Amino acid sequence: MNSSISVLLILLLGLHLISAASAHPGEADDVLKIHTLSETSPFQDCLSFSYYHQKCPDAEAIINRKLKEWFQKDYTLAASLIRLHFHDCSVRGCDGSVLLDHEGSERRAEVSKTLRGFEVIDDIKAEIEKKCPRTMSCADILTAAARDATVFVGGPYWAVEYGRKDGLVSLAKEAESVPIGHEEITSMIEFFQSKGLNVVDLAILSGAHTIGRASCGSIQQRIFNYSGTAGKADPSIDPKYLNFLKRKCRWASELVDLDATTPKTFDAVYYTNLPKKMGLLSSDAKLYSDPRTAPLVNALAYQPSLFLYQFGVSMAKLGNVQVLTGPHEGEIRTKCNFVNSHK
Repeated sequence: MNSSISVLLILLLGLHLISAASAHPGEADDVLKIHTLSETSPFQDCLSFSYYHQKCPDAEAIINRKLKEWFQKDYTLAASLIRLHFHDCSVRGCDGSVLLDHEGSERRAEVSKTLRGFEVIDDIKAEIEKKCPRTMSCADILTAAARDATVFVGGPYWAVEYGRKDGLVSLAKEAESVPIGHEEITSMIEFFQSKGLNVVDLAILSGAHTIGRASCGSIQQRIFNYSGTAGKADPSIDPKYLNFLKRKCRWASELVDLDATTPKTFDAVYYTNLPKKMGLLSSDAKLYSDPRTAPLVNALAYQPSLFLYQFGVSMAKLGNVQVLTGPHEGEIRTKCNFVNSHK
């Protein structure tokens, strides 16, 4: 990290802590502690950047090649894979449980209906199994795919540690805890804390909304039935943007860009949209209205390079959440949508 980014990061965190301390006295030391990867990943020693160097040296090249093939056909899959990785790590940690496809699994949950990219991971897994049978987990494949997807759309590169095992359990009811864009900032902070992440990670990872789309069904209540009042819209939305959304989202099945300004570019414009009252999801808008996260939004909007650097850091932390690495934990699936005993 160069010196200018270092200084800006220190200033950003300082602003953030001062604001949080004044808004919520006594909470800053606990809620807003900035952790290093070694502090937040108790399994750090079991993961390794060189885990597949001997076992499957072509693994990353295969993942990258297959992803390019898919992205050439549908570039929107890049955002979908980043989201799929977040959903996976949000339930039972990064264990590939979201990929399991059976009655009552996370994948069958109501909140998972709009998840995409499963066929991409299956395709990559099949190719890797040809070269390195029973070697690379689906959890590792998804983690690497999220990184390469970020790079494909112009985002930062970060080194991925490998060695995750695939989980054996996937429950739809547990997927209901994954944030869907309607939550208050306090509940979001608490959710991130439960995963060993902090409020900076919350602000940074929300920036993934610089690309991708949401279903209009996810915002119709905000623009047509705010607070249960028919015809009322959230007053925090910019009037011109609101008119656009009302025209665009007459049908719940329609899709709308998360970033109304540069939807195909991975940049920090997402953060400059928020002060303009152009956050699509209510949770986006609350990042700017809440005193614990507003200073972060301002800093990231002012210095785009800070967002790009920190996004890689926060994604690396996300990828290490509650991973399974022990000899008696999980397995290496041969197919990502079924545990081995039920293949």
